[in-house]
Amino acid sequence: MSRDLSVDEARALLRTRGELLDRDVAERRFRGASSGEWRRVQRGVYVARGAVDDLWPQADLRLRIVAAVGRMRGGNAVVSHTSAAIVHGLAMSGIAGKPVEVTVAGDARMSSRPGLTRHLDELTSDDIVEVDGIRCTSVERTVFDVVRTASLEAAVSCADAAARLMAVDGRMLDSVAQEGWRERLRVRAGRASGRRGITRARWVIEFFDGRAELPGESLSRLQLFRLGFRNFDLQVPIEGPAGEPYAVDIGLPDQKTFWEFDGEGKYLDEALRAGLTLEEVLLREKRREDWIRGTTQWRFCRGGFRDIASPDTLAARLAAFGVPLPGT
Repeated sequence: MSRDLSVDEARALLRTRGELLDRDVAERRFRGASSGEWRRVQRGVYVARGAVDDLWPQADLRLRIVAAVGRMRGGNAVVSHTSAAIVHGLAMSGIAGKPVEVTVAGDARMSSRPGLTRHLDELTSDDIVEVDGIRCTSVERTVFDVVRTASLEAAVSCADAAARLMAVDGRMLDSVAQEGWRERLRVRAGRASGRRGITRARWVIEFFDGRAELPGESLSRLQLFRLGFRNFDLQVPIEGPAGEPYAVDIGLPDQKTFWEFDGEGKYLDEALRAGLTLEEVLLREKRREDWIRGTTQWRFCRGGFRDIASPDTLAARLAAFGVPLPGT
């Protein structure tokens, strides 16, 4: 199973070229980017080959962010865009292989290079914070940059995650706090009228919902919207057989259908199984699904990332469960 990696863990694994030479590591063992015993993470920064091959995409990007920050010497560049979202712990879709992104304020001459994208833009003092020793854009500035420039999949998942951070405690949504957060982003978008991506940014600002708990749930909702669904609810509460609270990711009232994003982690990751065997988790999920279907008389559809990779793949999955698309 893939795993996460903290900033401190990343720092402990990384070695500069100078450090490797000081340890008497022959240069031929790390000179190539795709060969040798050390993998190049950023220019002049390496990690032992095989030590981080099992990372989640967000953890791999975090490793590369730490490597890039370690090579910065002065200057006014700060980690930004999708990279800043990872620093803030905002879970996102579509970041595998993304370069590290930084923003440089002012009129400095700059250029990007493989693995590092530099943006030139204005930054106010309120736009810059420090997280785990890394100078990066604030959550508000980060979300605004992502919803303007990243893919729609990444933009929606980032905006959902930020709203969850700002307005959700457990599964309890503070709707006033969420609308206050939305209004702050509306104001920022209003000040940026005419900039690249601002029309799409305004759409994401109205669409985000902090009740989405995972990027897979955000992407599911986006694909459902693309298929024409407009009436849906998130984290639908249902009382279990012993009074325990169940919640289903997305409810489609017009179709009397529940959609559940079914990531593999809940079955394969021992930490997420919380001491239960795979068989016990499967049995628990079956009983939960049977109860929900039996008490509500709604369809119950499950799907993973392959099923929500595009509107067409999700449409095919829904059709397999007999769920009609809007207007059909």
